[in-house]
Amino acid sequence: MLKGILAISGQPGLFKALSEGKNGVIVESLLTGKKQTAFASAKMSTLEDIAIYTTSEDFPLKNVFKKIADLEQGGVAIPSNSKPEELKKYFEKVLPDFDRERVYVSDIKKVLTWYNLLQQKELLNFNEDEAVSEETVPAVEPEA
Repeated sequence: MLKGILAISGQPGLFKALSEGKNGVIVESLLTGKKQTAFASAKMSTLEDIAIYTTSEDFPLKNVFKKIADLEQGGVAIPSNSKPEELKKYFEKVLPDFDRERVYVSDIKKVLTWYNLLQQKELLNFNEDEAVSEETVPAVEPEA
């Protein structure tokens, strides 16, 4: 689901990785649709590799997005420019055990902004993660 979606430090929004270029990665902005080169010196993170701190273990971002989608029945989350207290209260509903000392309001804003952008672009497909190929499912013989 999040494969090939990048966050680039200092750049607004998210980017889809298109191909490798000579000096970096060719990306397309999900906000503007413009293509550009993300140079190798830029700090890039794939959303697949990002996790949220909780009181027990790190929680993958795709699972946070799934919890938001479940809470909102597939709709949009609250706006990321809501008041800090509203954002914290909302995030407590999504992930009750998030680490309040290490997850800042700015992190919550980023998660909600990313979720809403991906939801708007219809790039959130949770079924593909749950899909199981027929080869991995053992055949069950009917009892006679």
